[in-house]
Amino acid sequence: MAKFIWKSLVFSPAVLGAALVVSSAAIAAQTPAAKEVIQPQTVEALPELQPVAIATAPETPTVSSIPVFSATAEKSELEQKVVATEAPEQLAVAPSQEPATADSAQALGVETIEGTSLPVVPAADSKLAQTAPAGNTVGNNSVLEQINRYSQEGNNSQSQVTNVSQLSDVEPTDWAYEALRSLVERYGCIAGYPDGTYRGNRAMSRYEFAAGLNACLLQIEKLIAASTADFVTKEDLATLQRLIDEFGAELATLRTRVDNLEGRVTFLENHQFSTTTKLVGEAIFAVTDEFSDREDTNTIFGDRVRLDFQTSFTGRDVLHTRLAAGNTTPFQPNGSFEGNQTFDLNPGNNNDIALDWLAYEFPFGASKVYIAAAGGIHADYAPVLNPYFYDGDGGTAALSSFAQQSPIYRIGGGAGIGIRLGVGTAPILGPTSLSLGYLADNGNNPGSFTRPDGGTSDFGLFNGDYSALAQLNFTVSDRLGLAATYVHGYHNAGDGIFDLGGSPRSAGGRPVTGTLGANDPTLATGTGARFPLVLARDTALITNSYGLEAALRLSDRFSLSGFVGKTDISAVENSTRGEVWYYGLGVAFPDLGKRGNILGIFAGVEPYLAGLEVQGSPVGIKNDLSYHLEGFYKYQLTDNISVTPGIIWITAPNQNDDNEDAVIGTLRTTFSF
Repeated sequence: MAKFIWKSLVFSPAVLGAALVVSSAAIAAQTPAAKEVIQPQTVEALPELQPVAIATAPETPTVSSIPVFSATAEKSELEQKVVATEAPEQLAVAPSQEPATADSAQALGVETIEGTSLPVVPAADSKLAQTAPAGNTVGNNSVLEQINRYSQEGNNSQSQVTNVSQLSDVEPTDWAYEALRSLVERYGCIAGYPDGTYRGNRAMSRYEFAAGLNACLLQIEKLIAASTADFVTKEDLATLQRLIDEFGAELATLRTRVDNLEGRVTFLENHQFSTTTKLVGEAIFAVTDEFSDREDTNTIFGDRVRLDFQTSFTGRDVLHTRLAAGNTTPFQPNGSFEGNQTFDLNPGNNNDIALDWLAYEFPFGASKVYIAAAGGIHADYAPVLNPYFYDGDGGTAALSSFAQQSPIYRIGGGAGIGIRLGVGTAPILGPTSLSLGYLADNGNNPGSFTRPDGGTSDFGLFNGDYSALAQLNFTVSDRLGLAATYVHGYHNAGDGIFDLGGSPRSAGGRPVTGTLGANDPTLATGTGARFPLVLARDTALITNSYGLEAALRLSDRFSLSGFVGKTDISAVENSTRGEVWYYGLGVAFPDLGKRGNILGIFAGVEPYLAGLEVQGSPVGIKNDLSYHLEGFYKYQLTDNISVTPGIIWITAPNQNDDNEDAVIGTLRTTFSF
């Protein structure tokens, strides 16, 4: 700081002129009133002056060695007349009893500038020192040495530092560290010594302090001038005031509305159910009937309600606690599970409230982890690639559970874990990902049961019914997605294959899609399916299923999606083998007629038993295809209410063309909240 102050004083033309005058007077004076030491320059016209060391009068404190501030000054007439050699390290002028003249200077052996008494120091002699008389209180050797040292430090000052860490002797523990850092880094008005030090413990005169303060104030003025160049003007403020006056009434109204909203928010916060939980609910009213001469069925009016309490602890995780109730019973044409509708997936037929889903999902790095304690299914964490037809078996997409998703995702369910390692995002089709999961039907039961043949079957997380899924999902874009799926399952005797693992989502753990023989060949006889009794009713089944899924959104108003799957069945107790096939294709027209509307057409074959072998020998069976044709149109009345009329047509129910076709008509109204 002091270096900059020193140069500021020197480079000011007025100060330099005064210094020169005082210097001349000191030589000519009869009494030693004041003594000046001058460092002249060697260049005739300098663009910039170098530091000048000044020894002050006795009443002025001596100069201490301090950091120098960088500065420049304009040339004056007097400066342009000065001609000198390299600046000497010391220049002391002894007082004389005679007036200072050119002759007296020559008598002292000092060369002068023509027409003046100013000395010119020869370049060959960089030191000029005279011994001061005994009566001189200032011009002693110690002062000259101090002035010389200060002059040398001024000429070799370090360039402006930009970070306080550049000063080696400044530590964060110093009491003035923060103040110094502010002066260096915010205002840029501190320079250090050439050796990279600051020397903050040295003394400083009042003049040096004043000059340093002035330098920093000048820097602050520059910063303010630069930062306020784009500030508003008085005219802008006047315009703003006129606008405030003109719209005063509107502003007052807005202020009142804000106050009212704040009051309502405060009330809601004080009376809210939970700060971490929100309710996502759905209620379905459905009128449905089966139109055929096969059976004498009646028109029914049923309902299903789901209340999903979604709790988040971090903002990225979700704990699902879902309560459900319903009172509908599926039609089950000819004893099969074909034509099941989504609202038939309820925990009971008497509107008994039950916990049908309890699961927690959370991100883990780039993956998503899913943990189900009850009612978990594979479609909860694995993308099914069936946009506009799938909504989690809700009431806003396809009518049937078959058209909602590939039956491969219906194999198994219950409690377990799933993980999806995903890359990128695709809001509709899901990201490119690898999904892995394991779900157990009776994971909460530590016991076992006795089969009719006297044997026992176990329950539990790993010994009872279970299914394990692996799926590779490849999303090219939000328009095209492909997936390959594999599911390995174990099913105790009497349990269906496509039954969600006996999940509470389905009353009584019944299967939700496919023919009777496809769900359990041991149940095929006596149902009109004309299958021979080839399996013991007390044997467990092992299944290995393979599926391909695809979705293609040609535009925002047209989408194609489909799947194909095969399930190989083998009996645990013998060498009986079975083969089940299923496939489907859907066409959707979203936003048809109105935003939120969906026209959907779906056709395919629900799971059916396509082949059977007993002891390695093929068994002739009649496996007439049961085609599933479905059409629906969801009309969005409001953001929360939709009405969906639709029809489901099942040919050759239970894969027997002797059975009359079943036609199911439905009018579904869904309330979402």
